Amino acid sequence: MRIKAVLLDIGGVLLDGETLLPGAAEALDRLRAAGLPFLLLTNTTRTARADLLARLAAAGLVVAPEQLLTPAGLARDWLAREGRRPMLLIHPGLRADFAGVEQGDPDAVVVGDAGDGFSYAALNAAFRLLMTGAPLVSLSGSRYFREGGELFLDAGPFVRLLEEAAGCEALQLGKPGAAFFCHAVERLGVPAGAVLMVGDDVESDVRGAVAAGLQGVLVQTGKYHAGDEARLPSGGRLAADVLEAVGFALTG
Repeated sequence: MRIKAVLLDIGGVLLDGETLLPGAAEALDRLRAAGLPFLLLTNTTRTARADLLARLAAAGLVVAPEQLLTPAGLARDWLAREGRRPMLLIHPGLRADFAGVEQGDPDAVVVGDAGDGFSYAALNAAFRLLMTGAPLVSLSGSRYFREGGELFLDAGPFVRLLEEAAGCEALQLGKPGAAFFCHAVERLGVPAGAVLMVGDDVESDVRGAVAAGLQGVLVQTGKYHAGDEARLPSGGRLAADVLEAVGFALTG
């Protein structure tokens, strides 16, 4: 199916920390010139939305706020719809995105990349709350991320620890959860099969997108490891970088 819109991961595809990756600016310019709609998706849960937009702009990637989709935004909307009060097991840098959310007497657990906040005491408090029947909301299912040339544990392993301990299943509002991709497709207003997801994580980005009905391209930047292409789903493609991946979208 011809590509009618593109989703782009940020970390490892457009940016490495604060550094612009090769081809990133030209890739967005080519999408704009072709009139092809695009959104930026991220599982980054250490940085609030406003700060992430500022980081992108500082690197030379100016996008409209409505072109950035984050798990925290979806989680906040879900909490409001369900009337839930969250225990937030998240990084201090993300708390601005949950400002004003009632946190007294929590009846839900929201987990992002809490960094050093993943202490035994915090995880045990979340476990106890889950054992009372509180839902578990995951902002990221990713195992790890790369920044500044180093690898860091992401939220995924801690979410799975809590699922195993409490015998529950998390609501996945970040990649690779289908809800995240489906929300992006709805925002774009095109069929899922006509949307191309460009990412550096074969599991969270590409396999997750394809499972949700999208097309996927794995770039050989960011957290890509040699051999990851062997785990590409049927129809998944490999590109050297984001510029080559966007070229696939523009040429069909």
